[in-house]
Formats: sequence, structure tokens, C-alpha cells
Amino acid sequence: MSEAENSADDLVFKALAAPVRRRMLDVLRTAPRTTGELCAHFPELDRTTVLQHLRVLERAELVTGERQGRERRLTLAPLPIKRIHDRWIGDYARAAVQLLDDLDRG
Repeated sequence: MSEAENSADDLVFKALAAPVRRRMLDVLRTAPRTTGELCAHFPELDRTTVLQHLRVLERAELVTGERQGRERRLTLAPLPIKRIHDRWIGDYARAAVQLLDDLDRG
């Protein structure tokens, strides 16, 4: 892995470390939202706090924002999570499936 790839993965892990940011990703997984709509899903947080969390998610490239008039439409970007899966989980999952297959045949 290159230094840039490791740094990108570090940003993803940092972003996923906070439960509220994972909940934000869950909301965006169901459908894109405007910033205001996302804020409405988290009434316990003020708008500034939601925007700070969004910046962390955007820095990790887990969320993209696109201007539509006066609003910003936020969308989940799953590729960083796939990259983490491929690097950290994929080989282990394949090995587990192979082990189960071996046990079934044995």
C-alpha cells in the first residue's frame, strides 16, 4: 500500500469511529438528502455540529455534496468502504467460506 492509500484509509477509519457519523451514513444510505434534511434527522445536534461531522465524512470521501440552487444535496459514496472491505475483510471472508466448504465436503 502506498502512503497516500494508507492516509486515505486512516481518514475513513477516523470518520467511521464516531457513532453519530455512522448514523449519518445510515440516513444517507436510504436516499440522498439536503443538508437541512440531514440536520432534521439529528435534532439532538445543532446545525454547526452536524456540519462539522459532515466535513469529516467528506474529507474521508464517504459523502459527496452537490449544489442544487440554494441547497446542497448529500450522497453516500461507498467506494472508500469497499476499499476498506477489500483490504481488511475480503480475504478473511473468502478463507471462512473456503473453510466451511471444506468442512461440508469432509
